[in-house]
Amino acid sequence: MYVIAIGWLYVTVLMAATEPNLTAGVLTFVVYGLAPLALFLWLFGTPQRNRNRRAREAIDAPAGKPGDSTPPDAR
Repeated sequence: MYVIAIGWLYVTVLMAATEPNLTAGVLTFVVYGLAPLALFLWLFGTPQRNRNRRAREAIDAPAGKPGDSTPPDAR
């Protein structure tokens, strides 16, 4: 996934470099490069963020209440 991001940034930097003035170059890079790339990485990173959150919750969750004889797996 990061190879796609690096390639896309490379293409948009080259597109921005061919613009006639600095403002057009910056806007080209932001509008065609950074904004779509941020959306792409956010959307495709959602499953990993969910996995990380569940793993963090599993670590932080208490194993059981004191005096509770029911194993945590049986709940």
